[in-house]
Amino acid sequence: MKAINVYLVFDGNCGEAMEYYHKALGGEIFKMKFSDAPGGAPPGAGDRYVHIAIKNGNVLLMASDNMPGMPFTQGTNYSVCISCDSNDEVDKLFKHLSVGGHVHMPPGEQFWAHRFAGFTDKFGINWMLNHEKPMQG
Repeated sequence: MKAINVYLVFDGNCGEAMEYYHKALGGEIFKMKFSDAPGGAPPGAGDRYVHIAIKNGNVLLMASDNMPGMPFTQGTNYSVCISCDSNDEVDKLFKHLSVGGHVHMPPGEQFWAHRFAGFTDKFGINWMLNHEKPMQG
């Protein structure tokens, strides 16, 4: 396991929020809009961000906008994100942590990850398990 980080979700103002945090945290910022993602943007999501990351040394803050029309509740708009070393680690953690919960995305390859899974555990905590590919851009 490489790291455990918080992943924030915003309702269309991810870019503004992350620029604000970047001014405070410094470091490098990486941004990708839904319209820049492989396969194009879902309807209404083109100007929203699929991913923003701020990295300064060992500090990593990640975020995205939610999809238009998806439920959004301020105060629960975060996930615990584990950066995994391998696909096997994603699968092992998923098998244990997702029991009794609700799976949003089962383990599988994504354009940003060799393997990714997203779910809410039986205690109501949102999780992201990510064996990432190198960031481009």
